[in-house]
Amino acid sequence: MRAVVQRVLNAQVQVGDQCVGRIAEGVLVYLGVHKDDTDKDFDYILDKVINLRIFSDADGRMNLSVLDTGGEILVVSQFTLLGDARRGRRPSYGEAAGNEKGNLYYQRFLYSLKEKGIKTASGQFGADMLVSYTNDGPVTILLDSFKDF
Repeated sequence: MRAVVQRVLNAQVQVGDQCVGRIAEGVLVYLGVHKDDTDKDFDYILDKVINLRIFSDADGRMNLSVLDTGGEILVVSQFTLLGDARRGRRPSYGEAAGNEKGNLYYQRFLYSLKEKGIKTASGQFGADMLVSYTNDGPVTILLDSFKDF
């Protein structure tokens, strides 16, 4: 499982003319599910996302998590995070999970965040989305449950 985590002042996702998800200050997460992901991968990424210390404390040091700040999380499914562009010019998406598994883990991720009391918004799985946000810092963190980076 892969995630791109961005600290944001605000973020929203739109499908067609409709805003389907919006948050104030918090974290924007692009989530990609690998075809070989297991519960271990899921737990690793979930724990990292909610406990990353990327928000400033009273001394201006990045020492607080979204849980500590009461921030919000917008999660957008993005199978292209599993794209392999090492050969040629067209990425291969063969490592990405299929729709059934991808959506299952995506919905489970959203449910788990809400279960932990985090105000959560989402995109629409499989849709063509427009994502708007104000990156704060900018702070952008890459996560990979296989620890490839």
